Amino acid sequence: MSLTVNLFYTGTNGSARKFAEEMTSSGTVAAIRAEDGNERYEYFQSLDDPETILLIDQWRDQEAIDAHHASPMMQTLAQMREKYDLHMQVRRYVDDDSMPESDRAFLRE
Repeated sequence: MSLTVNLFYTGTNGSARKFAEEMTSSGTVAAIRAEDGNERYEYFQSLDDPETILLIDQWRDQEAIDAHHASPMMQTLAQMREKYDLHMQVRRYVDDDSMPESDRAFLRE
């Protein structure tokens, strides 16, 4: 069972995109992806709102998220969010690893 956290970073004048770019170029994204229990850490640009970036952050379990939150990496993240004056919305999801056949009919794999 994985836990997925969708974080919506919103700023002004392209600051959310600059944040995501610096997170990547600084090696911070690679370091988070290498943390025990991280299954996905990926940024996406909204087509409807160019001032919002979506981060899909997926972890093996709550213990892995707790370890991440207790790591020095969180100080780096907080400083970067402050630097770019970003506001956040968060949504959490639990993956139950099931999909009804009625939904599978619409997938093309």
